[in-house]
Amino acid sequence: MPESVASSSSSPTPPTPPVSLAALLAREELGLRLLAGPEDRDLHWVHTSEMGDPYPYLLGGELLLTAGVQLTDPGHYVSRVVAAGAAALGFGVAPVYDTVPPALVAACERHGLPLVEVPRPTTFTAIARAVWRLMAEARHRELRRVAQAQQGLATAAARPDPVPAVLRQLTTRLDGAWAVLLSAEGAPLATAGRSPSPEAHAALARLARVVSPPPEPAAPESAGPASPPAARTAAPASAPTARPAPSSATDTAGGGHLAAYALAGGQRLVLAVASDRREAGDHTIAGVAVVLLSLLTTPHQGAAESARAAALVRLLLGADAGEVAPLLGADEWTVVHARPAAEATGPDPLAAAALGAALGSALVDATDEGGVRVLLAGGAREVEPQPGWTLGASSPVPPSELPAADLRAERAVRRAEATRSALVRDRGEAGAGLASLVTPDEARAHARVRLAPIAASPALVTTLRTWLSLHGSWDRTAVALDVHRNTVRQRVARCATLLDADLDDADVRMDLWFALRYL
Repeated sequence: MPESVASSSSSPTPPTPPVSLAALLAREELGLRLLAGPEDRDLHWVHTSEMGDPYPYLLGGELLLTAGVQLTDPGHYVSRVVAAGAAALGFGVAPVYDTVPPALVAACERHGLPLVEVPRPTTFTAIARAVWRLMAEARHRELRRVAQAQQGLATAAARPDPVPAVLRQLTTRLDGAWAVLLSAEGAPLATAGRSPSPEAHAALARLARVVSPPPEPAAPESAGPASPPAARTAAPASAPTARPAPSSATDTAGGGHLAAYALAGGQRLVLAVASDRREAGDHTIAGVAVVLLSLLTTPHQGAAESARAAALVRLLLGADAGEVAPLLGADEWTVVHARPAAEATGPDPLAAAALGAALGSALVDATDEGGVRVLLAGGAREVEPQPGWTLGASSPVPPSELPAADLRAERAVRRAEATRSALVRDRGEAGAGLASLVTPDEARAHARVRLAPIAASPALVTTLRTWLSLHGSWDRTAVALDVHRNTVRQRVARCATLLDADLDDADVRMDLWFALRYL
């Protein structure tokens, strides 16, 4: 199994990225030529040495430059260089040798160590300067990538669905990685990107347990005076202190790179990331995501939250809603029902909390059907559409009318879904009655169908509307329209025939009056 590497801290800036040997060979002004080994090696630094055995002075990953002043046994020399972990060997053909010794070429080929011929005009200092310049360019590109990633992650954290948005942005910035936010039990709370192999899943689960181990079981109570001696001596005199879990850990699986990061906030959440390759700034970018996710998922308990908790306790103990309302600091309340615009398999507490924050309330309920209910204090704040959600809002009501407002908000969100609107507000005005249960578009559609037989005759429509508004009075309708009362009778009779309606029926009159309001 691959060995995990744990880290307890992260650098605020990415380390200097290495440069490839191929990039150095491409610098035509140096005139370098590869004689043996591959060119796909990373160079971390340059070191010059004329020691017969440079092994004690090498750190690994360097381009070792030598003119072969003390080169006596090429085979042994190359084996020691490889054992020290050098990335490549550069051999200068002056002033000791006119050409690279064939035995050195053969030894490098045998050990797979890249061997570069340094021509006479090129100095070792010029090579070192070229490597540092390439590193500076690479570091500049990496810093710019990290800065752009930080800006993108911060923008994502301000979205209505911040946790999924941050994960999506993270996978984009890490070149198609897969990211998952895991609960303390290891269950995925949110994911983004293409899921990796089962092997990688298992390795990530192990890493998550490294950075967020299960809590230690409670220590047994100390034995009393009557305990037998064996029981008193079974435990060691001083138990070792448990090592704190690292904040991050890395591993590899199936050729991919894996990482797990513990979130702050005490909820034992873990960000796990799987990627095909790992760049120098990836750890820094992931660290920014960890900070943002920690802020987004950490509950904040303050005076307002304490007041809400007290109100909830009183309600559970049977207090009247009107008595509890002063604790919450509002005399009027607005109920908002929300449905996610995209298909959802169930309630998402993180998305629900983000919606509540966008609307300005922490009183949020994620329903089992995948919807969300939000309770807004006060009636002055206007509910605004939220990206990614379909909303229905009640009119402001006192606490005693909250159950009725909840029903009106539910009807409003259903109308919003039916009409594909981002937000439908329940009008709630006095006298709206049953008319408030139908959207204007639905009412107009009904009016067009119901009044189609008379719609082409403005005289019939006007006469019927006026007659109904005046409660069927022939004389008052005649005066209002400035026509003879017999003309009113004839027109109303004509309307009854065309509409196939019994105008003596109160229900029919009500239906026609409703339709005429929206024609």
